[in-house]
Amino acid sequence: MRFFVASTLLAAAAAFAPAPRSAPLRSATSALDASKCGEYDFDVIVVGCGVGGHGAALHARAQDLATAVFSGQDVGGTCVNRGCVPSKALLAASGRVREMQAESHLSEFGIKVDGEVTYDRQGVADHAKQLANRVKGNLEGSLVALGVDIVDGRGVLTGKPHEVKDESSGKVYTAKDIILAPGSVPFVPPGCTVDEKTVYTSDGALELQSVPEWVAIVGSGYIGLEFSDVYTALGSEVTFIEALPNIMPTFDKEIAKLAERLLIRERPIDYRTGVFASEITPGIPGEKPVTIKMIDAETKEHVETLEVDAAMIATGRVPNTDNMGLEDAGITTSRGFVATNEKMQVLASHEDDTVIPGVWCIGDANGKMMLAHAASAQGISAIENICDRPHEVNHDAIPAACFTHPEIAMVGPTEEQAIERAEKEGWTLGKSQGSFRANSKALAELEGNGMAKVLYNKDTGKVVAVHIMGIHAADLIQECANAVAAGTTVQELSMMVHTHPTLCEVLDEAFKGAVGMSAH
Repeated sequence: MRFFVASTLLAAAAAFAPAPRSAPLRSATSALDASKCGEYDFDVIVVGCGVGGHGAALHARAQDLATAVFSGQDVGGTCVNRGCVPSKALLAASGRVREMQAESHLSEFGIKVDGEVTYDRQGVADHAKQLANRVKGNLEGSLVALGVDIVDGRGVLTGKPHEVKDESSGKVYTAKDIILAPGSVPFVPPGCTVDEKTVYTSDGALELQSVPEWVAIVGSGYIGLEFSDVYTALGSEVTFIEALPNIMPTFDKEIAKLAERLLIRERPIDYRTGVFASEITPGIPGEKPVTIKMIDAETKEHVETLEVDAAMIATGRVPNTDNMGLEDAGITTSRGFVATNEKMQVLASHEDDTVIPGVWCIGDANGKMMLAHAASAQGISAIENICDRPHEVNHDAIPAACFTHPEIAMVGPTEEQAIERAEKEGWTLGKSQGSFRANSKALAELEGNGMAKVLYNKDTGKVVAVHIMGIHAADLIQECANAVAAGTTVQELSMMVHTHPTLCEVLDEAFKGAVGMSAH
């Protein structure tokens, strides 16, 4: 690889190296008393203890900064307690059920299952809850071990610089820098009544209180797709209700087309597009159905009423910034989102780029990229900037994944967005593909459905984006994200050796194809 790539990586590593320690780490119970912050109680206060807040706190302690976290009695936040972590447990369990019930698929392996494959709903739900609790305990333990003070109450700004108040006790704490990391909550559209029993958000769905015979999912993004995977594996029929003209509208169109074939057409799923769920009324399990009234997204005329056993609202998330004292601190939000610059410094508003001194915001609340690992990266970046080491997160290099069976993963813009970007910036877009159908490892797993698409700048050779659908796509995408982050070219990647036989050779095929080479 060229020298400038190596030097860039070395510089990045040095930037994240711990600062020299002038004193040993303080215990969680003594950090406040032992603070070297002069007029402040702490160097850094983090408001919120999700993945972003946790990442910021860990990096702050690595820099020997006296640190407190306001957890709001929610260590781990949405990701650990009501999102990424427990949903993966449900997907893992339901995926096993789907696989073991697929007799024709198993027969190709020479495997036969005698008797009916069943599952215990409560056991599956308990698996998800136990995993969440275990990860939550690990996160809290890591904070205590590194000497982070954990304040159980919810933190709110007082309106005075450097102050955060414990909403529960009323006690005020001070810090030189305050990082806002309150996360987000499910968005429920007007007209939708949620009881978290028959009409629920992802919060209620993760408890798996029942497996409905017929469930409507409002929204066909990451969350809706993953839960359709869970429900159909456990025996439900699913109807998607999507307001936009196409199903899976946020995905790359080519990937969405393939996903429609593999994840929808081959399963007991149908969908309505171009309609709003204008009114959803909860039912009574076993007695009264859930009623969903739908209107045309453009004309707003009533088009259909569905009666289903349950409805899941998967229409995205909104910042959890209400009643945080932001207005008192001179911060004006837009739909709840806090404006920040690329260094994560809070701005007065989205129209006023005046920096609010000593206040930072990371994660879902700033709306830059609503992913847990993006929040963590932003938290680390904020600490770097607090330590006077300028740093900005490259959001184009942050991967994302949808953990369906098979998985979908991506880094960088969609092909449609890349075409627009190339036209605007004056460069030529290149495209190369690899297929799971030609991959020995995928064929050995009988998982030949899928593709990897590499988008690159023909003028420089640099990788712009990669989109993958196929077995273990979520793991395969990391190589591509690293390439985007490091500015690696397809010429360089085409000469790198990939283990044989492995799934990553799908990418090798695409990289080689970009420079006119063939992969065996």
